[in-house]
Amino acid sequence: MSRVSWQGLVAPVSVSRPVEGTGAPHATPRVLFRSKAMAPLLALGSTTNLKYPSKGSPSMEIKPQAMVIPRSTEHLERGKYGPIFPKTPACYGFTIVANVKPGRADTMRGYGQRLAEALKADSEFLAPLKLHYLRWVLFDDDTRFMYQGIFDTDFDKYTEDAVVLFTRSGINTAFENLEGFPMDWKTNAPAFVKFLRDHQCNSFLEYGEYPYFTSDEIKKALKIKAALTEMLEQMQ
Repeated sequence: MSRVSWQGLVAPVSVSRPVEGTGAPHATPRVLFRSKAMAPLLALGSTTNLKYPSKGSPSMEIKPQAMVIPRSTEHLERGKYGPIFPKTPACYGFTIVANVKPGRADTMRGYGQRLAEALKADSEFLAPLKLHYLRWVLFDDDTRFMYQGIFDTDFDKYTEDAVVLFTRSGINTAFENLEGFPMDWKTNAPAFVKFLRDHQCNSFLEYGEYPYFTSDEIKKALKIKAALTEMLEQMQ
């Protein structure tokens, strides 16, 4: 029976064609490009870190990594709004801690529900921010708020994109419920960024189980996995 070929994506498929002179069927390879399930595989790019050894099937080496981040930022390149923090194995991100305006805790929680509903209506609503994860936490008896975000763009671009996104959508940011937040943030991006910088709590260690991969690369890999699963099911 013919083998699977990753270059030509040829798989062994039994067909009812008799071997000449015997009447016995034999296996004939079928090229699987005809299947729509293979489309994501055809788009497989170099950014997926697939390595092709001289023998055997393709393999992917993903080694967990960690990065220690110095407390001082003097050595960092300066961006438009301050130091540019390096991309770590956990990609880019920041943690904001600020006081909640008195009596606004329920409003903050309600905003979380509103954002969830916006994503139900449009799952790509936050796509411009290139996010991996968001985590919002109210603590100290709902008097303080912590925002944690992991994303694929640097700090300056993320904050500028956030201002544009929420201004165009007509949805106000939950940060309006935090003490000291500039209420003219939609037209005053530098003030918005300054608030974030002033309340940012820098990490000193970041770890990634699958380091440096972007959210787009991860989603692409999952689509390829689904396509391979469908391909194998078709071969059975």
